[in-house]
Order: sequence, then C-alpha cells, then structure tokens
Amino acid sequence: MKKMATIEDSITRVYTINLGKAWISPQHRRTDRVVNMIREFARKHMKSDEIKLEQDLNRQIWSRGKTNPPRKVRVKMVKDEEGVVTVSLYEELPEATAATTATTTESAATVEKKEADITSPGETTAAEQSKEETKTEATSK
Repeated sequence: MKKMATIEDSITRVYTINLGKAWISPQHRRTDRVVNMIREFARKHMKSDEIKLEQDLNRQIWSRGKTNPPRKVRVKMVKDEEGVVTVSLYEELPEATAATTATTTESAATVEKKEADITSPGETTAAEQSKEETKTEATSK
C-alpha cells in the first residue's frame, strides 16, 4: 500500500495585506476594522479559525492611534500542527543583513588601514590630498 503524503508540521507564508478598505468605516473604528481585516485574511488564506496576532504586529497597527492605522502591512503567517495560525510582522533576514553590513564596514576600514600602511610617513595619499585641496578652497572663498 502507498502511504499518504504527510502534511508539514508548520506552514509559513508571507503576505502583504492591503488595508485601504478600512477607510470606509467610521473614523474612530478604523484600527478595530484593520485588526478584523487581518484576522479575516488569515482565516481565508491559511484555512483555520484559530488566529493569534503577535504583540509587535498589534503595537505597529495601534502605534498611530485609533483613527489612522497603516494602509498596508507585511506579515508572516505560521500555521502549526494543531491548526493555530500565528500572525507576526515580517522582517527580511535581520541577522543576515546586519552581518553583511558589518562585514562591508570592516572590509572598508581594513582597506583604508592597509592603504595608510603602504604609504610612507612623509607621503600623502590621493584621498588626503583631495581633502586638503577642498579645505584650502573652502578657506579661500
């Protein structure tokens, strides 16, 4: 007999939800409507009735008050094996981005350091000469 394909333990999806229709509702109910719209969207797309919003998402939605919620929000939805969907803010690889930025900054610093080491103490580099020229031009004006 063939074995049925097993469903993954958790399903993760990233969506950008357009919340512009919340502006149809009265001014002091907009943010309430946005929360309900996110829940409806998650219910429809993840096929589950148990929806939980994370605190960070809730804080971002409510950060501008009850009358002025965001027009769009980028979310990550995770459905676990019990069918509970957790909706959270989506961050694009924060560790990887920070690591590449740090590496780029370090490599630029090492290049400048090596360039300074190559020149003898009495010589000036092209960058230093251009800085000196701009200083003299600024003082002469």
